[in-house]
Amino acid sequence: MKIGIFFCLKVWNMNAKIAIQGIKGSFHHQVAQEYYYQNVEVDECLSFEELIDSLMSGKSDQAVMAIENSIAGPIIPNYALIDKNNLHIIGEHYLDIHQNFMALKGQKIEDILEVHSHPMALLQCMEFLKKYPNIKLVEDKDTAETARRIHQNQLKGIAAIASKTASEMYDLVILAPEIQTINNNMTRFVIINKADNFVSKNEINRASIKFELDHKRGSLAAVLNVMSDCKLNLTKIQSLPKIETPWKYSFFVDVTFEKYEDYAKAKALLTIMAEYFKVLGEYKNTKP
Repeated sequence: MKIGIFFCLKVWNMNAKIAIQGIKGSFHHQVAQEYYYQNVEVDECLSFEELIDSLMSGKSDQAVMAIENSIAGPIIPNYALIDKNNLHIIGEHYLDIHQNFMALKGQKIEDILEVHSHPMALLQCMEFLKKYPNIKLVEDKDTAETARRIHQNQLKGIAAIASKTASEMYDLVILAPEIQTINNNMTRFVIINKADNFVSKNEINRASIKFELDHKRGSLAAVLNVMSDCKLNLTKIQSLPKIETPWKYSFFVDVTFEKYEDYAKAKALLTIMAEYFKVLGEYKNTKP
């Protein structure tokens, strides 16, 4: 049973194209290779909005999207993008993030005037970067794309923070390896699809949900009590304001559970209790 599901999920179409945020050599590309297969075809998107457009237009079949980091926390706008476009989370993948400081060969750190990278990567390496206050921090759309641009334009005095794979792919030398502030730096990625999941309920032990509550005392506490009584483990809860309704919030929640029946019971109760309830995805928990 498990073998069949694994095969269906990850090798369902060897010609499938997977949308990733960033270019080849990025962490999203690495996840696509690990989750599907080494030579998976990817559609390179320089923003999450472009990634969603690729999936919605049919240019790609599924997409890999970062959703939270163990240091920087959840990427709530990405939950909102999934929700807004009625997409489905059908899987997840965890990746240890190792950030490296790289530049053209023949340079030293003392030669570097600027370092370019994604804002999340810069944030993850702030303790290292504080040692070099003379180096200007420049936010960019993608870690690997900055490495490629340095290589293509032979930009001296500019460094990138990116993966080891990017340094090898774009012929850069790593001047300082693994500069992330916290060694146990892990990012959770989700696999999204236009269609719902096709995993057996026996395999599902994680869900991402969204709900809205009446603005009155105890409403959230009541919902949390239902989750606890139904043996759900709350792994993340994040509120997001409803722009069109002041002081009204949507809650994005991730839960894990041992039995799908417990989750189904909670889901039925929450549908009644909440003013609005939606399932963003039901899938298999793969947390290491």
